[in-house]
Amino acid sequence: MMNTWALAALWVGLALAATLLAIWCKISTALTEIVVGTVAQLVIGAFMAQGGLLGNTQWITFLAGTGAIVLTFLAGAELDPVIFKTKWREASIIGLAGFFGPFLGCTAIAHYVLHWAIMPSWLCGVALSTTSVAVVYAVMLELGFNVTEYGKSILAACFINDLGTVIALGLIFSPFTIKTLIFVVVSIAVFVILPFLTPWFFRKYGGRVSELEAKYILFLLFAMGGLAMWAGSEAVLPAYMIGMVLAGTVGKDHSLIRRLRTLTFGLLTPFYFIRAGSFVLVPVLIAAPAVMLILFLAKSLTKAISVYPAVRAHRYEGNSGAYYTLMMSTGLTFGTISALFGLNHNIIDQKQYSWIVGTVIASAVIPTVIANSFFLPRHLLPHAITGIQSDQSAQQAAAEKA
Repeated sequence: MMNTWALAALWVGLALAATLLAIWCKISTALTEIVVGTVAQLVIGAFMAQGGLLGNTQWITFLAGTGAIVLTFLAGAELDPVIFKTKWREASIIGLAGFFGPFLGCTAIAHYVLHWAIMPSWLCGVALSTTSVAVVYAVMLELGFNVTEYGKSILAACFINDLGTVIALGLIFSPFTIKTLIFVVVSIAVFVILPFLTPWFFRKYGGRVSELEAKYILFLLFAMGGLAMWAGSEAVLPAYMIGMVLAGTVGKDHSLIRRLRTLTFGLLTPFYFIRAGSFVLVPVLIAAPAVMLILFLAKSLTKAISVYPAVRAHRYEGNSGAYYTLMMSTGLTFGTISALFGLNHNIIDQKQYSWIVGTVIASAVIPTVIANSFFLPRHLLPHAITGIQSDQSAQQAAAEKA
């Protein structure tokens, strides 16, 4: 058995290697962490040490779970309330289309084509209904779309899509008992109070070196996560809603968000994604690649069939419509969280988990590469808009001078 510090060094070293790989390949770090976890578990388990990365060690499980909770909170906190107020109808229609199409379609494919039992099929539908806020946000940030109305509209639709996934995960797989009712009532009360309590609390006691704000948020996430687990649900479910209701306060505190990101991406999420990747059975993917291909085609086609008409209905045509649809077709964080939830609760076995996570990884890479290579709406990029405005200003000035 490896001692704690040596095991910690191994995991952080893998996280460092995954980050370098992401920089070299110019892809999401979360994606490379999953891949590194998969490869490391295969290599270390086969040639170096029995048990491989020891992903079920208690302290690794805790750090990984904390990473999932805080990452989910940050995803909700990234919602732009101003854009959502003006684009709520568009975001809701496109986001719900992006959820229900793959959710129902992939469930049907898993049950009737792959002959999975009904509950694993529903879990498959939930996991493949997601879109990847992490991947989409990274792409928007890299290209500059995050400051444009177009990019913010895509992100708002992604939030609605993933909100559907979060709710479905809770409703389908959580037993409805008196504990569930207590959890729902307490959650509603907390979600209503937080937007008023949090700004007052931060103004009165915040801004100190002791990082009271971070402790306050972690307390909320752990407390609501503990209540969710007590009710037989999943700890990440209330975290997403807390992030959304605090998007107008915590989300606008860029310094606090940056500090939380440092904690999350520097320490916590590498343990989550590497651990998720370590559970993927590579021999299963090699032995039955057709299963993953079927699931990938099911996710991609159902997304396109359901999202593209909704996008076109809101006057996104040509490259802008295709790019919008492809961004909505990505998947990573919530897909992995849903699959790991299913594995931990014995809803799916490790083979099914491997096929689902393999599909999720493919959906994070392939639509993104196609979108940026062939359908990038360059006329909507910030520098393109600025250039057009400059040309118009110059023409107006010339006309006035004449």
